[in-house]
Amino acid sequence: MITKEQVEDIISEKLDQDDVFIVDLNVTASNKITLHIDSDTGVDIDYCVEVSRLIEGQLDRENDDFDLEVSSAGLSQPFKVFRQYKKNIGKDVTVTPVGGKPLTGVLKSVDDDGIELQTTEKTAVEGRKKKELVTVVHKLSFNEIAKTEVVIKFK
Repeated sequence: MITKEQVEDIISEKLDQDDVFIVDLNVTASNKITLHIDSDTGVDIDYCVEVSRLIEGQLDRENDDFDLEVSSAGLSQPFKVFRQYKKNIGKDVTVTPVGGKPLTGVLKSVDDDGIELQTTEKTAVEGRKKKELVTVVHKLSFNEIAKTEVVIKFK
């Protein structure tokens, strides 16, 4: 049976050299290998093909038959690793707190403890009749976050 460690060993040097990181790697008992990768500048199909060929060239189908899927991390998928947060600083994201309502705003900062998300909310302001738009910065630790996704905008 093929292990995650085997696949990581095969691709680690190439990914490090190209500043690409693993978002998700799964190897099932039936040797179905699913790898999602990303980088700060994105990953194109040609790079996924290179990584796929590298893995196929190092694994022996005679000993272990396997199914392999290599792709870039999808825009519609929630963040899975810290580096995805770093990559998306300054972008619009939707953060769903554990047991809370989703918050949509700009990811302002990320550190080892969590994130800062800047949102704009209609709030009652003292001395005013109408609610006004107010900028609020939410500080959330990673254990308070159920999921985070990039907001996809069509121009």
